[in-house]
Amino acid sequence: MKLASFNVNSVRKRAPNLLRFLDREAPDLVVLQELKCRTEEFPALELQGAGYARHVLGQKGGRNGVAILTRGESELLADRLPGEDEDEQARFLAVAWRGITVAGLYLPNGNSGGAEGLAYKWRWMERLRAWAAAQLDAFAPLAILGDFNVCPTDADLAPGALPPEDALVHPQTRARWRALTHLGLTDALLALHPEEPPFTYWDYGSAFEQNRGLRIDHALLSPELAERLEGSGVDTAARAEESPSDHAPVWITLAG
Repeated sequence: MKLASFNVNSVRKRAPNLLRFLDREAPDLVVLQELKCRTEEFPALELQGAGYARHVLGQKGGRNGVAILTRGESELLADRLPGEDEDEQARFLAVAWRGITVAGLYLPNGNSGGAEGLAYKWRWMERLRAWAAAQLDAFAPLAILGDFNVCPTDADLAPGALPPEDALVHPQTRARWRALTHLGLTDALLALHPEEPPFTYWDYGSAFEQNRGLRIDHALLSPELAERLEGSGVDTAARAEESPSDHAPVWITLAG
């Protein structure tokens, strides 16, 4: 069983890139972020032709947006993260699929909007922790995949790639990441690549060629799924294409 996460940075513009990834890696489930379209503008016919059912949550104004594509049907469990009723940003989906709960997310960046933008990021992370804790307390096999906009440690970014006050590496951001993972979630990339966890994002320009990247796309697994973890990696071929997203897909394989 292969699960993947891909921040496509505009699904309509990069539908060909996404289809090539699906053909190349054939994931059974893939979560998408930064759709940058309304729900009804999602390129559904192209994806249906590739053999995937879908749940899509777009947003007006060409911002945010998440989707979950699956081989076979899945049951939608949530299309918003609980805890802040006035939050209308399209950043979270959760489904039940093949006996597991899968959440796909696009966590706020935190570098725009001043102090409130950073506070929103931290509140969002606290809400995510509360949601994940409830799933784990119910002993639900759980996978959380997406663009977390967090570099957990200094090993997760190229030297000098971000200033120390950046929201992705801020001490309070990292503290909230630890609070989440300390619930008992396994970082699938780090678990199988402990010495040199691979980057998942490179800014446009020469960053990819110089490997001045960040590791901000993650896959977190509950203990039941961590025991089934067989492989994990980053599909850098997608980032090397013409007109790519600035992210590369993350993938994991589970036994069974």
